[in-house]
Amino acid sequence: MANLQIKGVDEDFYQDLKRMAAAGHRTVSGTVLVAIREYLAKQVEVDRAKAPGDVLLALSGSWEDDRPAKEIAAEIRSSRRSSRRVPGF
Repeated sequence: MANLQIKGVDEDFYQDLKRMAAAGHRTVSGTVLVAIREYLAKQVEVDRAKAPGDVLLALSGSWEDDRPAKEIAAEIRSSRRSSRRVPGF
């Protein structure tokens, strides 16, 4: 089994690790290993996840129409109906 040595850990951070280790009934080394494993597992999930934009494009599909944009916009505008339901507004 390999060993890992971490240098340059400030005292406050080390004391926090000791408190976490005691609360989890682990050694400091065990606590650090658990934290690293959890972090790496989350990174694998993040790397596998699709970007929000890609998900949106997959859900929405793509627009296919050979007409010019002005013609499409004119059709959309002409098909709109007033949504006013309260008289006087």
